[in-house]
Amino acid sequence: MSFSSDVKEELEKVVPDSRHCQLAELAAIVQFGCKITAEDGQNLAISSENPFVSRKYFTLLKKTFIINVNVKKLLQAVKILDEEGLVGKYPGQADPLLIRNSCCRRAFLRGAFLCLGSMSDPRKGYHLEFVCEQEAQAVQIQQVVCSFDIEAKIVRRKKYYVVYLKEGSGIVDLLNVMGAHLSLMLLENLRVEKEVRNSINRQVNCEAANITKTVNAANKQIDDILLLQKHYGLSNLPEPLRQMAETRLEYPESSLQELGRYLNPPVGKSGVNHRLRKLSEMAEKIKG
Repeated sequence: MSFSSDVKEELEKVVPDSRHCQLAELAAIVQFGCKITAEDGQNLAISSENPFVSRKYFTLLKKTFIINVNVKKLLQAVKILDEEGLVGKYPGQADPLLIRNSCCRRAFLRGAFLCLGSMSDPRKGYHLEFVCEQEAQAVQIQQVVCSFDIEAKIVRRKKYYVVYLKEGSGIVDLLNVMGAHLSLMLLENLRVEKEVRNSINRQVNCEAANITKTVNAANKQIDDILLLQKHYGLSNLPEPLRQMAETRLEYPESSLQELGRYLNPPVGKSGVNHRLRKLSEMAEKIKG
């Protein structure tokens, strides 16, 4: 299965103890994952082909109502219909009264993700989204996600409104909010592994760049010294510069610090750099 399916399988098994939380999650599933098939409104059919949604729907139905309940009572319980059997104030959305508590918002997001959510393989990238048919649904999901200090954005994709998260830390927080703790741990392990690998790659690339820079600098220094040797003669250089030039030719791969130790008397890194710069300036005059 995909990582997204693993998350849904875990969420399907998370059943809240409190009835108000059960109703909040049931409201999300009925709103986002069910449709009324009969004109009299007496029959509900699960529209999602996802078996996790179907099983969670019937589990919550049994937990919440214990005994059989007719569809009208169910729709009234999740405030899709009012007491008179009319569509409630918030068509397409969950009634705010159902998700006023933090625990109920967690349950609502769990149900919404089961019906509308998907997540990319974290080995390839970080992306979690809810694909909604109505803008009002996307806005509500975004607001509930943001109520947990998690940044979520909305984008229009053809006829759908997509609530999405792209930050790994935000996705980890949302998995925690929804109760997908095993998936969270796996994602965190993958994040740490990726960060370590990226850190090592950056360090290797930095060291490689430094080596290349050092080699290029040494090659230029040697070219300058050979030019001076040909057109000026190293023996005509002042003693400190002559010694520096000969030492660089003798040790072409040595660092500045190592070159300084070979000189007599030894010279520090800044002194070596100063002498090599003088040689370079003299070579540039010859080139000019």
